[in-house]
Amino acid sequence: MIVTIDGPAGAGKSTVARRLAKRLSFEILDTGAMYRAVTWAALEANINPADANAVSRLTDGLEIQLANERVLVNGRDVSREVREPRVTAEVSSVADHPAVRQQMVELQRRIAATGNFVCEGRDQGTVAFPNAQVKIFLTASVRQRSLRRWQELCDAGFPELLEDIERQQTERDRRDEIRPVGALRRSSDAIDFDTDHLTINEVVAELEKIVRRQMTNDNHE
Repeated sequence: MIVTIDGPAGAGKSTVARRLAKRLSFEILDTGAMYRAVTWAALEANINPADANAVSRLTDGLEIQLANERVLVNGRDVSREVREPRVTAEVSSVADHPAVRQQMVELQRRIAATGNFVCEGRDQGTVAFPNAQVKIFLTASVRQRSLRRWQELCDAGFPELLEDIERQQTERDRRDEIRPVGALRRSSDAIDFDTDHLTINEVVAELEKIVRRQMTNDNHE
């Protein structure tokens, strides 16, 4: 079974997806981590993230693994490195390259074909898994998403000004909606879910109910 969770950056997709997968005994597919892994590898190789051809060639030679919430590139654990601000600043550029995007979607499909997955990202329900049994579009206000990102960076040891994060968040939303590939769009059959006034636990509990109802319906068909 495939459950997709799409939505704007900072809506809590990664945290919600991880906890939901654990509650359901599903695997988690963090697609954002995949693009971060490619971005980190490009920076490490002194490749300009905006150079589509060079990044695509690099991606061909990468082995990206997601296991137990760790991110491995060619066997090296880079879970912390892929969350660094320098990677965050360039990942959108890497994710804009059509060839890289296609490479990552193919990898996502291969991984998800091996079992039950909660897949989170920006185009999971529209591009990667259009036939997913449950599609969630998770959202929240720009202010709330910026606060969450600020707290995440502080906890990771990378403090930034909240005002800067909110400005970056607004600009990223604009870019994500007009991307030539992998644009942020809500699938017509997705369930809208606003997390502004809910705790993470409340969000996960509600989504679990939605998924289990679908699992019950599938079993009765």
